[in-house]
This record gives sequence, C-alpha cells and structure tokens, in this order.
Amino acid sequence: MRGSLLQYYRELDPDALDRPVAALMVDTQEKEDEVPIHTHRKGQLVLAHRGGVTCEAPSGLWMVPPRCGVWIPGGMPHSNRATANASIYFLYVDMNAASVPKECCTLSITPLLHELIHRLATLPPLYNPEGPTAQIVVVLLNELIEMPTEQLHLPVTRHSKLRAIADALMENPADRRTVAEWGEAIALGERTLMRLVVAETGMTFSRWRQQLHIIIALQRLSAGESVQSVSEVLGYDSVSAFITMFKKALGKSPARYFSDRVNKRGEGAAEPQFN
Repeated sequence: MRGSLLQYYRELDPDALDRPVAALMVDTQEKEDEVPIHTHRKGQLVLAHRGGVTCEAPSGLWMVPPRCGVWIPGGMPHSNRATANASIYFLYVDMNAASVPKECCTLSITPLLHELIHRLATLPPLYNPEGPTAQIVVVLLNELIEMPTEQLHLPVTRHSKLRAIADALMENPADRRTVAEWGEAIALGERTLMRLVVAETGMTFSRWRQQLHIIIALQRLSAGESVQSVSEVLGYDSVSAFITMFKKALGKSPARYFSDRVNKRGEGAAEPQFN
C-alpha cells in the first residue's frame, strides 16, 4: 500500500479485524508524513524497513531505526511520524494473544521476525483461523515476546513548562541555551528547573538534551542524510564533535552503528552517507 499514513489509518480500523494478529506494509510519499494522536484496542508494533519512524506517546518519544520496532500497547494514545520515502510495517496484536509488553518500548528485531511480519503483510488480513497463515501467526508471536529492548527513547512529560522546552528543542535542536537561560525563559529558577527535569525524566538536563539529539540523529541518518548535515542540524561545531557524542551515547560511531545493523539484519535500510 502506498499513500499517506493518515489515509492508510482512515481506511483501516485494526480493531475491526476479527483476528488476533494482522500486518500491513505502507510506503510513504516523498515528504515527511504523520498520523496524529490516536488509539486502538490492539497493541501495535511499528517496524521501519526503510527510512525512520518516530512514535510519540504520553511517556516519551521512541525512535524506530531500520530493522528495529517500537511496541505500543493497546489503549495507549500515540502518533507516528515517518521520514520521506519510508517503508513501514504495522503489526497489530490482540493484547490477550500473547505476553506482550504493557508499556511502550523499542525492540530489536531478528531477521526471522522481520520475515514473518513481511510474509503476514502479503497475506489477506482475514485469514483462515485454522489454516497455514494461523501457523505463521503462532511462530510470529513466539518470536515477538523474545525480542530484547533497546534504549532509544526520550522521556517526555506532561508538565507544561518542560513540554514547552521539549517542543522548542524538537523544533530547533541546535538551540544551545543553558539551564539558567531556559529557566529565565519559562520563569523558573535554575536549580528548580534542574530538579524538575530529573524528577520528571530521570535524567539531567544535559543528558536529556543529548538523548533528543541521538533520536533526531538516528532518524535523519536512517533517512540517508550525511553525518555532516546532521551535525549541522544539531548545532555541533564540527563533525568530529558530533561523532564523539554519538559514540559516547551508543558505543559506536555512526558508520559502525549502521554497518553493524545492516550486517545483522540484512539489506533494506537506507545507506547513511558518512563522507
């Protein structure tokens, strides 16, 4: 299926599918696309085959690099934003069908699970509950519940003043205002703001902003942007400074991080440009 994410969502009601599991693949158009905040009873796994997806829920932002997935439990309000020319799988799972996570999380996807989801997405959603497709679903669920999690999420908050900072940084990630300057902007003392950020996110302000940079960097790199371009968007003085930050956060340089993913997951991810 090719078209806008919103068009896709309007045409399909996952809760109307009388099956415990259903999968679809959507190719987005030549611009960023978004499904605004919505909810459904079934849990949802969002898997990026090509390009990047960012999912937002009340408790945070989740980045979905190629061959990873973000799990959103049923009943959780969320939005999905995809990069241009992305290829995305949506897997819907009845919350009672397996021991699926009860909270949002990023999952590392094995080649087997990826191929099972791909296969299910090519089959009619109203499959025979006693037929071969149902057997694929059984194997898929057994594999899904074994997937390890990855720390690719940004804690956000409903606190209005912190949310204002988060929205401003997402709009302009190169903003380098200090905690004191942000406190002045939102009418809070520096120490009060520092304590508030830790209490609401579990991170210091600098660590929280760095995590946002990692999420934005992964999304843009997975869409094929160059390291130099991403470092400029994030406001780093040099490419080497950005690479140092990235390596400190994820243990690998951007080039190694993505090459390892291609080697482990197979082909299909956009090739980031590292020159």
